[in-house]
Amino acid sequence: MDLEEFKKEVIKKELGITENFDNTLVFIDFSNMNYWYETDAKDEIGDVLPVDKKLTIDVEKLKLFTELFSPSSRFYYGIDPQNRGSLGFISAVRNYFGKSKVFTKPIQKIRHHLKDEEAALNTRSVNQDLEGRYVYIPKCNFDVEICVDAIRLLDKYDTLCLFSSDADFISLLNYIKTKGKKIILIKSGYVQQNLLKSADLVIGAQDIKKYIAVKKQKSSFVS
Repeated sequence: MDLEEFKKEVIKKELGITENFDNTLVFIDFSNMNYWYETDAKDEIGDVLPVDKKLTIDVEKLKLFTELFSPSSRFYYGIDPQNRGSLGFISAVRNYFGKSKVFTKPIQKIRHHLKDEEAALNTRSVNQDLEGRYVYIPKCNFDVEICVDAIRLLDKYDTLCLFSSDADFISLLNYIKTKGKKIILIKSGYVQQNLLKSADLVIGAQDIKKYIAVKKQKSSFVS
């Protein structure tokens, strides 16, 4: 066993990913995990995060992390065709995960009218109509696509690894279990108990932060 293989085995053991979880297929619900570390006060190695920095998920590190225990990952995330940053991000994701493993569709922008207490904390561009002040909230769920693919590909894996905290997946995971599959759930924050109960192994976002997160300059501090 070379050094890289040894490191891989150490990380898997640390997280509880044993040989019982073989032939794993990864499903990444990135819109659910994109802001996992947004409010963290400590960086990826546990040091206090400077006020001008924030933690984000690095897609290259995320891909390398999934390769520790799975030969294949599927990445689901929305795209804003009018936003160059969004287009550039998806291009980078395709570069790391492979074009055929990245699934996207246009983001919908939902009008949300602000309550007084929301307005004070809002950082989005504010618009006005007859009903008052509002912002546009981007929305792009992939629940249906992930469920369809997970069922369609049942004979391709023995373990399903889901990166999400979305309770909408409870029925999917319960169904997958009836087919003799094992479930690894990688989640953040509060998660409904029924979702946790459907998994054979639950891994918290904080437990993998050092493997997938990176410090980034806050836009408000860029000169």
